[in-house]
Amino acid sequence: MSLELHFHPLSSFCHKVLIALYENETPFEPVIVDLTDADSRAAFEAIWPIRRFPVLRDRSAGRTIPETSIIIEYLDRHHSGAVRFIPRNDDEALRTRHWDRFYDLYVNVPMQKIVTDRIRPEGHSDPHGVAQARALLDTALGIVDAEMAGGSWAAGENFGMADCAAAPALFYADKLNPLAKAYPNAALYLARLMERPSFARVLAEAQPYFALFPKEEKSAQQEMAG
Repeated sequence: MSLELHFHPLSSFCHKVLIALYENETPFEPVIVDLTDADSRAAFEAIWPIRRFPVLRDRSAGRTIPETSIIIEYLDRHHSGAVRFIPRNDDEALRTRHWDRFYDLYVNVPMQKIVTDRIRPEGHSDPHGVAQARALLDTALGIVDAEMAGGSWAAGENFGMADCAAAPALFYADKLNPLAKAYPNAALYLARLMERPSFARVLAEAQPYFALFPKEEKSAQQEMAG
């Protein structure tokens, strides 16, 4: 098997790439990375010293590909299938890349900031950073809600790379604060994404790890301690 994906089943950015792989039933060898385990961490660091997953290795080509959008574009070019994630039309491709980056930078990243702050050691929380992240996330979700009022998928009529980015970002954002009341169109879009067999499979595989997701907000005292 040529392709090898180094990832963690709980990671939203890993979900993005897994969706793309499952959409086209692309064969790959899964390698789960546990950064809390010294051997697993060292093995991953030898492949990618930045230690950010996911990372795709194409053994037949002798290539190591980091970064989710680059991985999906690599799959589109070298391991293509029925679903094309980036359209061949230049303008449509630009729109896809635009919304891909939007979901990564303005939904996924602030969502992760809020979540990871919950697991910081006591006295090291970042209430100001969390407030900024919440403001950015709320603004982004408002844009998503308006955009999806009349649309099926993130960048047009066809499922693509931007939808791979949107699915886990919106899924975890919904866990922080359910979308339906304030952002009904975004909630309906998330429901469509969750009906995709590829994303349903990702969530099923992540299920054993969901207990690790920090659901509870820090207390006001803990926030003030930061």
